[in-house]
Amino acid sequence: MTRFHTFVAATAAALTLTTAARAGEQYIDPNGFAVSGYDVVAYFDLPQSPVGTSQSPGVPGDKDFTATYNGARFAFSSAENKARFEADPAAFVPQYDGHCAFGVAKGGKVPGNPNLWRIIDDKLYLNITKTVVGFWEEDISGNLTLSEANWVDIEPQAASRSVIPQFRSAAPTD
Repeated sequence: MTRFHTFVAATAAALTLTTAARAGEQYIDPNGFAVSGYDVVAYFDLPQSPVGTSQSPGVPGDKDFTATYNGARFAFSSAENKARFEADPAAFVPQYDGHCAFGVAKGGKVPGNPNLWRIIDDKLYLNITKTVVGFWEEDISGNLTLSEANWVDIEPQAASRSVIPQFRSAAPTD
Protein backbone atom coordinates (compact mmCIF):
# COMPACT_ATOMS: atom_id res chain seq x y z
CA MET A 1 0.00 0.00 0.00
CA THR A 2 1.42 3.40 -0.95
CA ARG A 3 1.72 6.24 1.55
CA PHE A 4 -1.10 8.01 -0.27
CA HIS A 5 -3.40 4.99 0.04
CA THR A 6 -2.48 4.61 3.71
CA PHE A 7 -3.31 8.31 4.26
CA VAL A 8 -6.67 7.95 2.47
CA ALA A 9 -7.55 4.82 4.48
CA ALA A 10 -6.59 6.49 7.77
CA THR A 11 -8.56 9.63 6.89
CA ALA A 12 -11.63 7.58 5.96
CA ALA A 13 -11.40 5.65 9.23
CA ALA A 14 -11.07 8.88 11.23
CA LEU A 15 -14.08 10.39 9.48
CA THR A 16 -16.11 7.27 10.16
CA LEU A 17 -15.23 7.40 13.85
CA THR A 18 -15.97 11.12 14.01
CA THR A 19 -19.35 10.65 12.37
CA ALA A 20 -20.25 7.76 14.67
CA ALA A 21 -19.18 9.76 17.71
CA ARG A 22 -21.48 12.61 16.72
CA ALA A 23 -24.58 10.42 17.00
CA GLY A 24 -26.05 10.78 20.45
CA GLU A 25 -27.59 7.99 22.47
CA GLN A 26 -31.25 7.24 21.81
CA TYR A 27 -33.63 7.51 24.72
CA ILE A 28 -34.34 3.90 25.71
CA ASP A 29 -37.33 2.98 27.86
CA PRO A 30 -37.15 0.51 30.78
CA ASN A 31 -38.17 -2.31 28.38
CA GLY A 32 -35.10 -1.63 26.22
CA PHE A 33 -36.78 0.07 23.25
CA ALA A 34 -36.26 3.40 21.54
CA VAL A 35 -39.43 5.55 21.39
CA SER A 36 -40.83 3.30 24.13
CA GLY A 37 -41.35 0.59 21.53
CA TYR A 38 -43.72 2.61 19.36
CA ASP A 39 -43.59 2.28 15.57
CA VAL A 40 -41.73 5.35 14.25
CA VAL A 41 -42.80 4.64 10.66
CA ALA A 42 -46.51 4.61 11.60
CA TYR A 43 -46.41 8.29 12.65
CA PHE A 44 -45.88 9.26 9.02
CA ASP A 45 -49.11 7.47 8.06
CA LEU A 46 -51.27 8.88 10.87
CA PRO A 47 -53.41 11.97 10.30
CA GLN A 48 -51.87 15.01 11.95
CA SER A 49 -54.10 17.21 14.08
CA PRO A 50 -53.87 20.99 13.88
CA VAL A 51 -51.52 22.77 16.27
CA GLY A 52 -53.25 23.27 19.60
CA THR A 53 -55.20 20.01 19.43
CA SER A 54 -54.16 16.55 20.59
CA GLN A 55 -52.66 14.08 18.17
CA SER A 56 -53.90 10.54 17.89
CA PRO A 57 -51.84 8.11 19.98
CA GLY A 58 -48.77 6.49 18.51
CA VAL A 59 -48.91 2.91 17.25
CA PRO A 60 -47.24 0.35 19.52
CA GLY A 61 -44.68 -1.89 17.90
CA ASP A 62 -44.51 -5.67 18.03
CA LYS A 63 -41.53 -7.51 19.52
CA ASP A 64 -41.51 -9.75 16.43
CA PHE A 65 -40.67 -6.79 14.16
CA THR A 66 -37.56 -5.03 15.43
CA ALA A 67 -34.50 -3.37 13.96
CA THR A 68 -31.43 -1.74 15.45
CA TYR A 69 -30.25 1.76 14.55
CA ASN A 70 -27.83 4.10 16.33
CA GLY A 71 -27.32 1.43 18.98
CA ALA A 72 -31.02 1.25 19.84
CA ARG A 73 -33.76 -1.28 19.21
CA PHE A 74 -36.88 -0.03 17.42
CA ALA A 75 -40.15 -1.97 17.22
CA PHE A 76 -42.67 -1.89 14.36
CA SER A 77 -46.31 -2.84 14.00
CA SER A 78 -45.72 -4.73 10.75
CA ALA A 79 -43.04 -6.29 8.57
CA GLU A 80 -43.78 -3.61 5.97
CA ASN A 81 -43.00 -0.79 8.41
CA LYS A 82 -39.84 -2.55 9.53
CA ALA A 83 -38.73 -2.81 5.88
CA ARG A 84 -39.49 0.89 5.26
CA PHE A 85 -37.40 1.78 8.31
CA GLU A 86 -34.49 -0.43 7.30
CA ALA A 87 -34.45 1.18 3.85
CA ASP A 88 -33.92 4.68 5.35
CA PRO A 89 -33.85 4.79 9.17
CA ALA A 90 -32.80 8.45 9.34
CA ALA A 91 -36.07 9.41 7.64
CA PHE A 92 -38.13 7.99 10.50
CA VAL A 93 -36.24 8.28 13.79
CA PRO A 94 -37.39 11.08 16.06
CA GLN A 95 -35.27 14.17 16.26
CA TYR A 96 -32.97 14.66 19.23
CA ASP A 97 -32.55 10.90 19.66
CA GLY A 98 -36.10 10.55 20.98
CA HIS A 99 -35.73 13.22 23.64
CA CYS A 100 -38.31 15.94 24.24
CA ALA A 101 -37.98 18.69 21.64
CA PHE A 102 -38.97 21.42 24.10
CA GLY A 103 -36.53 20.04 26.67
CA VAL A 104 -33.76 20.41 24.11
CA ALA A 105 -34.94 23.97 23.40
CA LYS A 106 -34.54 24.63 27.13
CA GLY A 107 -31.07 23.06 27.21
CA GLY A 108 -31.47 19.50 28.45
CA LYS A 109 -32.40 15.91 27.69
CA VAL A 110 -35.64 14.47 29.01
CA PRO A 111 -37.53 11.58 27.44
CA GLY A 112 -40.06 12.06 24.66
CA ASN A 113 -43.55 10.61 25.07
CA PRO A 114 -44.51 8.60 21.96
CA ASN A 115 -48.11 9.80 22.25
CA LEU A 116 -47.12 13.49 22.21
CA TRP A 117 -45.74 13.90 18.72
CA ARG A 118 -45.76 16.19 15.71
CA ILE A 119 -44.24 15.93 12.26
CA ILE A 120 -42.69 19.16 11.00
CA ASP A 121 -40.94 19.31 7.63
CA ASP A 122 -40.99 15.49 7.41
CA LYS A 123 -39.26 15.09 10.79
CA LEU A 124 -40.72 13.47 13.90
CA TYR A 125 -40.60 15.43 17.16
CA LEU A 126 -41.68 14.17 20.60
CA ASN A 127 -42.46 16.05 23.80
CA ILE A 128 -42.70 14.84 27.40
CA THR A 129 -46.09 16.08 28.75
CA LYS A 130 -49.26 17.72 27.44
CA THR A 131 -48.29 20.93 29.25
CA VAL A 132 -44.93 20.93 27.48
CA VAL A 133 -46.67 20.38 24.12
CA GLY A 134 -48.56 23.62 24.79
CA PHE A 135 -45.33 25.54 25.37
CA TRP A 136 -43.70 23.91 22.32
CA GLU A 137 -46.63 24.77 20.08
CA GLU A 138 -46.80 28.41 21.20
CA ASP A 139 -43.75 29.02 19.01
CA ILE A 140 -42.70 25.91 17.11
CA SER A 141 -40.41 27.81 14.77
CA GLY A 142 -38.65 29.67 17.57
CA ASN A 143 -38.38 26.52 19.67
CA LEU A 144 -36.90 24.61 16.74
CA THR A 145 -34.29 27.32 16.30
CA LEU A 146 -33.37 27.03 20.00
CA SER A 147 -33.39 23.22 19.87
CA GLU A 148 -31.11 23.07 16.85
CA ALA A 149 -28.67 25.53 18.42
CA ASN A 150 -28.66 23.70 21.77
CA TRP A 151 -28.41 20.22 20.26
CA VAL A 152 -24.83 20.77 19.18
CA ASP A 153 -23.73 20.84 22.83
CA ILE A 154 -26.39 18.49 24.24
CA GLU A 155 -26.11 15.63 21.74
CA PRO A 156 -22.82 14.16 23.10
CA GLN A 157 -24.28 13.94 26.62
CA ALA A 158 -25.64 10.62 27.84
CA ALA A 159 -29.24 9.80 27.02
CA SER A 160 -31.85 10.61 29.63
CA ARG A 161 -32.54 7.79 32.07
CA SER A 162 -35.71 9.43 33.39
CA VAL A 163 -39.14 7.90 32.99
CA ILE A 164 -41.96 9.61 31.16
CA PRO A 165 -44.42 11.06 33.70
CA GLN A 166 -48.04 9.89 33.56
CA PHE A 167 -47.26 7.47 30.74
CA ARG A 168 -48.16 3.82 30.54
CA SER A 169 -46.52 2.17 27.59
CA ALA A 170 -48.43 -0.18 25.34
CA ALA A 171 -45.12 -1.18 23.75
CA PRO A 172 -43.78 -4.73 23.53
CA THR A 173 -41.97 -6.38 26.39
CA ASP A 174 -39.43 -9.16 26.18
